[in-house]
Amino acid sequence: MRLLLDDWDFWGRAEQLPPAGAWRAWVFLGGRGAGKTRAGAEWVSALVRDGKARRIALIGPTFHDVREVMVEGPSGLRSLPHARPLYEASRKRLLWENGAEAFCFSAEDPESLRGPQFDAAWADELCFWSYPEETLQTLAHGLRLGAAPRLMATTTPRPTRALKALLARPDTVLTRGATWENGANLAPDFIAALKERWSGSARDRQELLGELIEDAEGALWRRAELEAMRVSEWPTLDRIVVAVDPPAGVGENVAQCGIVAAGVYGNPRRAVVLADASVQGLAPQGWASRAAALARSLGAQAIVAEGNNGGEMVRAVLKAAAPDIPVRLVRASEGKRARAEPIAAFYAQGRVAHAAAFAALEDEMCLFGAHGFSASPDRLDALVWALTDVLLAPHAEPRVRMI
Repeated sequence: MRLLLDDWDFWGRAEQLPPAGAWRAWVFLGGRGAGKTRAGAEWVSALVRDGKARRIALIGPTFHDVREVMVEGPSGLRSLPHARPLYEASRKRLLWENGAEAFCFSAEDPESLRGPQFDAAWADELCFWSYPEETLQTLAHGLRLGAAPRLMATTTPRPTRALKALLARPDTVLTRGATWENGANLAPDFIAALKERWSGSARDRQELLGELIEDAEGALWRRAELEAMRVSEWPTLDRIVVAVDPPAGVGENVAQCGIVAAGVYGNPRRAVVLADASVQGLAPQGWASRAAALARSLGAQAIVAEGNNGGEMVRAVLKAAAPDIPVRLVRASEGKRARAEPIAAFYAQGRVAHAAAFAALEDEMCLFGAHGFSASPDRLDALVWALTDVLLAPHAEPRVRMI
C-alpha cells in the first residue's frame, strides 16, 4: 500500500509526468499552485533513483528560492517520500546515498554556471529570472554529460524572449497545467479569492491557467490597455445596440457569427461593451435567435447587422427572431482595418470600457493588424459595428424617457 501511495507515475497528472520521446528540453507551463515544483522535484528524484543522472543543476531566480522552494519546500526534493538527499549548505549541494549530486545556482549570477558540467538541469520559474538568456546560454554549454542530457523548466508563463526562444526549439516539448487542476491540494479560500479577483482576465489566463499571453507586434490594441478599461458599473445608458457579423455559411468549419452588444452614455459619448455572444456552427435561424435573445435581455434599441454576406436574408431572419426590435443593415465599403482604426482611437482616448473580461474577443483585438494575422476577426467585426453605431452614427441620439 505504501508503494502505491508513493508512486508518482500513478498519482501525478499527465502534464506533470515526463513526456515520451527524444526531447532535450521539457517546459511545464502552469498556473500558481498547479504542481510545477512537485513535477520538477519528482523528475529529478526519478533520474537519480534510476541512475540516469549523477550531476544535476538546480537553478532558481535566487539562492533563497532554490533552497526554500526547490530543495526544502513542501514539494521540494527533500520533502518527497523517496530517498531524501542530504543538503550541504556550505557547498550548496544535495547528495544522495548513491553518490548523485545536485548543485544549486542563482539566475542572478549566470557566470557561476561557467565550468561545471551536468547530465540534467531543473530550471524553476524561468520567466522571473534576472538574466534568463545569459543563464540558459551558459547552462547549455554545461549540459554535456551522459548519453542524453536534458533540461526541465517549470514556470508560470510570461511572454519573455528567453521562454519564447526555448519553446521555438525543435527539441523542446511543452505541457500545461492550470491552478484549478490541483485544487485538491490547495486551500478553498485561495481558489475562491483568485477566481473573484482575476476570473476571465489575461492575468487569470496567464497566472492561473498557465497560458502564454502576449501582444502581437503591429496589433491595434494592447492587453494592458484593455485590462485598465474594465469596469463593474457605469451610468444609465442612452442607447444599446446588438451588432451581428453573419457568417458566410453553416457548420463547424465556417467563420463564427460575431454577436456583440454595446451601450453609450454622456457627452462626449462614451461606450461600454456589454456582452460577446458570438457563436459558430449555427444555421441562420440559430444565430438570429441568439442575437434577439441578447437584445431583449439588455433592452437594446436596435440590432445592427452587416449585410455584405446575405443582404436581405440577414434582415429577414433577424426580423423573424426579433419582430419587436428595429433591424438596420450596414454595408462595408472600406477594409476591416480602415473600419477598426477609428474605434481603436476611441479606446486610446479612454472612451470605451469593457463590462467584463471577454477573452476570445480580446484575443482577436490584440492580434488584429499584426503582421501575418490572417484569421477571420468575426467578433472584432461585430464590436466595430456596435461601437460605430453608438459612437459615430448620427441617429444614435439619447433615448427619450417618459416621466
